[in-house]
Amino acid sequence: MKLRNTVLVLAATGVISGCATGPDRKPGDPFEPVNRVVFNFNDGLDRYVAVPVAKGYQKVTPQPLRTAVSNFFSNLGDLSNAANALLQLKITDATEDIVRFAFNSTFGLGGLLDWATPAGLPKHHQDFGLTLGHWGIPSGPYLVLPLFGPSTVRDSLGLVVDVKFNPLNYMEPAVRNPLYVLQFVSVRSDLLGATDLLQQAALDKYSFVRDAYTQQRRARLRGTDGSAPLPDYDDQSDSGAAAPAKGSAAGAPAALPNYADPGDAAAVPQGASGSANGAPATPAGGGVPSYSDPGDTPASGATGVSPGAPAAVTPDQGTPAPQAAPANGKQPVPAAQ
Repeated sequence: MKLRNTVLVLAATGVISGCATGPDRKPGDPFEPVNRVVFNFNDGLDRYVAVPVAKGYQKVTPQPLRTAVSNFFSNLGDLSNAANALLQLKITDATEDIVRFAFNSTFGLGGLLDWATPAGLPKHHQDFGLTLGHWGIPSGPYLVLPLFGPSTVRDSLGLVVDVKFNPLNYMEPAVRNPLYVLQFVSVRSDLLGATDLLQQAALDKYSFVRDAYTQQRRARLRGTDGSAPLPDYDDQSDSGAAAPAKGSAAGAPAALPNYADPGDAAAVPQGASGSANGAPATPAGGGVPSYSDPGDTPASGATGVSPGAPAAVTPDQGTPAPQAAPANGKQPVPAAQ
């Protein structure tokens, strides 16, 4: 009889090992064939039992009452969160979890109302699997547990301890069992939207759930709780208000980008050359392009004037100085126009 049982155990082990080491094996998921069988079982049970019950619960239960039920079980979970935070030596988190439980239990009608979150006490999510990971125990291969869903070897062992941490476990069976059922239905009702998204987005639901679960557990183990900050898409050059351009009037809008040709020299006033006050400054090097023929010579009698340049005007007088009278007293003959 003992030999027969031994043979059956070895045969079952061989079948499981053969399934686990099949060609579809992935890194971190050596039990994928078996996991897919359990996943399909859980998915069928969820589709035909859990989802209809959750939808019926949503239909007959008002939203405020559903929120109160979720708050009640979340408040009980703060006790296990505090215990695991203490085991991880996270004193601040453990203190916040204990204060949350006391605050909501006292002022929130036994946890039906969540006053701690608006008061600035954050919600932490801890379990014994994360506690084992905090002390360096590896997660091990990915596992799909019947009814409980995705897990790992480490988290499966932690699940046993989490049951002992659950305050519902110490109630009378007549109270405990209905509360367990209500908790399951409440959690499943809150996840109906995620299920619809999963049905539409995932080509392979098994791979999607596996990857999402493993990434979430790694994030919580790092302490980020699975919620990374969004990237900053602001322009890196926009650091505060732009300083007004030099010489601009006060209250002018922020300076626009400078599209001037870098080769253009700055305008320099020609005060040294005798230009009239208030005249526009002439850029160095000529400013406005000269369209005169380089071969043109200045008019006769205009000595000392460069070609194409206007006649010099005395800064104090707007008209040229009168010509001196000739020595013989005769009036000069005007030149022919």
